[in-house]
Amino acid sequence: MSMILEGLRVVEGSAFVAAPLGGMTLAQMGADVIRFDLIGGGLDYKRWPVTKNNDSIYWAAMNKGKRSLAINLREPEGQEIVTALITAPGPDSGIFLTNLQVQPWLEYQTLKSLRRDLIMLKIVGNPDGSVAVDYTVNARTGWPYVTGPADHNGPINNVLPGWDLTCGLTAAIGLLAAERHRCRSGEGQLVNLSLADVAYHLTGSLGYIGDCQINDQERPRIGNDMYGTFGRNFKTSDNREIMLVVVTRRHIKALGQVTGLTQKFQDLENKHNVNLTLEGDRWKVRDELNKMVGNWFSTQTLKVAGEALTNAGILWGPFRTFSQMVKEDPFVSTNNPLFQELEQPGIGRILTPGSPVNFTGLPRTKVKRGPLLGEHTDEILSTILNMSDKKIGLLHDSGIIDGP
Repeated sequence: MSMILEGLRVVEGSAFVAAPLGGMTLAQMGADVIRFDLIGGGLDYKRWPVTKNNDSIYWAAMNKGKRSLAINLREPEGQEIVTALITAPGPDSGIFLTNLQVQPWLEYQTLKSLRRDLIMLKIVGNPDGSVAVDYTVNARTGWPYVTGPADHNGPINNVLPGWDLTCGLTAAIGLLAAERHRCRSGEGQLVNLSLADVAYHLTGSLGYIGDCQINDQERPRIGNDMYGTFGRNFKTSDNREIMLVVVTRRHIKALGQVTGLTQKFQDLENKHNVNLTLEGDRWKVRDELNKMVGNWFSTQTLKVAGEALTNAGILWGPFRTFSQMVKEDPFVSTNNPLFQELEQPGIGRILTPGSPVNFTGLPRTKVKRGPLLGEHTDEILSTILNMSDKKIGLLHDSGIIDGP
């Protein structure tokens, strides 16, 4: 059976996280995503983490399922080839995704003059088109001042590139929305997506712009405490860390039963005239709750505490390093249909995830590895642009295209 996006073709000119992730998201659902790069690789071709031989594990992982075209973009003939790919005829083609600072030959109006219904999604840093990256955007949004230990002074940027990741997924949604519009109206369009706007949108959607304007207050830095309810990290007797989250009245009741603290919870309610079934009230007395519950965890191993919480239906998770996740988490294995073990040429055998979106009406398809740089150059030019073997050979000889 076909994958859900099979037949859709997207040409991608990208670097780093947001645009490559958008393309990969579509590729893992069956779209034919063709990424073009300079011969020898683009800006992110050697991005860390890398192997001992300096092969980028990141690049291979971020481009899973795509086809790779290596081409000399500095020469007019190379530019003409990429232009022809982007504007190639067909109802399921004519879609371009990029976060590069495009040259005049790749501007929307130039491409649109060759294909009227072209769809182009362009990721930029700031809404005015000026440059920005995840770390610089995050610094402006307020989040670094609520990240980290409660007693820390100064900002802490999140090491997870959350705005890049969200922007990439938003780009995939935006392209599919534009393609649906084109199917219904015949109209293509330029879609602009600002990384900073993604951050502002989500910060506002989580209520923090309104909190400043309406309440004239800042969210405090609280470490691992969960804002507005009861939840935090606790240390177990075997020196592991566990994250506990209590968000419902059933959870707090079950926690009292599991820990033997039901009576102490009631005493705490009477002492402070609070109701622990209410999130806000749990937040008010979190310091005393933390101490009570922390004492219980200090007498339990991670395994024993985890089993007790699971059996009671309470939300929890163990803190793990990346290595511990790979070794310990039962879902990070081929027992989970998300993963397959694949041989990534030049890198080795890696547990590789496919798309997390499971369309139950279709079978989960085989996970595809990342391409080698230029692996599909000849195939793309012969099947899409109908170039002869002789022509492709001449392009290789003249340094316009390359393969692995």
